[in-house]
Amino acid sequence: MTSNPLVSNRVAGLAQSAIHEMTRLSQEVEDVAFLSWAKPTSDTPAHIKQGAIRAIEDGMVGGYTPTSGLLALKEEIVKKLKRDNKIDADASQIVVTVGAIEALAAAVMAVVDPGDEVILPSPTYSTHIRQVLLASGRPVLVPCIEKDEFCLDIEAIADAITSRTKAILYCSPSNPTGTVFSEDQLRLLGDLAQEHDLVVITDEAYEYFVFDDCQHFSIASLPGMEDRTISCFTFTKTYAMTGWRVGYLHAETEWISQITKAHIPFAICAPTVSQYAALAALTGPQDCVVDFRNHYRAARNLMCERLAVMPEIFSFQKPGGSYLMFPRILVKGGRDSLSFCKRLLREARVSTTPGVAFGPTGEGHLRMSFCVPEETINKAFDRLEAFFNV
Repeated sequence: MTSNPLVSNRVAGLAQSAIHEMTRLSQEVEDVAFLSWAKPTSDTPAHIKQGAIRAIEDGMVGGYTPTSGLLALKEEIVKKLKRDNKIDADASQIVVTVGAIEALAAAVMAVVDPGDEVILPSPTYSTHIRQVLLASGRPVLVPCIEKDEFCLDIEAIADAITSRTKAILYCSPSNPTGTVFSEDQLRLLGDLAQEHDLVVITDEAYEYFVFDDCQHFSIASLPGMEDRTISCFTFTKTYAMTGWRVGYLHAETEWISQITKAHIPFAICAPTVSQYAALAALTGPQDCVVDFRNHYRAARNLMCERLAVMPEIFSFQKPGGSYLMFPRILVKGGRDSLSFCKRLLREARVSTTPGVAFGPTGEGHLRMSFCVPEETINKAFDRLEAFFNV
């Protein structure tokens, strides 16, 4: 909270981001093994950077694009949605946004009125909670089933629906748990949405990073979900384009006209140079995506091997996707995850993210990111083993 009476209650009531607090604190410690931020350490592939350079040299990036984005980019997005997500779309149903974050924010603003309830499977990405609060809505956090790899609890979601429920917002693969919600579960979720006349907002940022037998499934591909789903995607994770800030959303035409009303005051349009980079990403070679996925799979396996040596310190579920995992802290002090993570940072020089950042059911956990070089993972776990005398 703040002592300044002029600050709005909706902003003053938001807690400081534990994710960014750990990032700030990490900068104060020398030689940190950094596992706390879901930011790819890989460079953006060369053909994507070249696409941006060509657009700059050709004088194409000095002005705004149309509010909804470059037509050529939207047409390529339509092809991608059909091919990879089984979503039939038209370019008029696409809005290119400032990352998936702005897509989600605009979608929430277009759906949620003050007092409306939004169901979020928990633990969930902290920004989703904040977006609902900033729209003056009420986040309803429904715990996932941890013993079943944090899968959806469909019965609990059904029980949480009230006359005030307006939407369901979820992320799959999940941030922070790495869970890939199955097609069967998402079909049941779609049935609930249709039965209770709810909107579904999806965050599909990690769609290409699924492992083993897991498969990503887009709920908007289901019959009956076309006009009640707002699907949000990003280039950030897929192509290591964190700093480019470009994503997009898909929804039926009637929704697009309303979402655009929120998109314009938030952003006007996504950065022009980034849109040309995104166009190069979609039209160029896709080997980089395969390489990233292979690296993350190997890094996940390494992190699981290192965690398995510490069964009295952490218990964990092997993530089926993303580049994140969410171990439970078993040792004394683990119930206060923020203090625990600060202690690891100060005394072991390992930066992780406290589970409380992802909602009340995240408490007692910490998030570790494996989108880093394997030597960083080994450095971090060498230090953790020494710290805990393993």
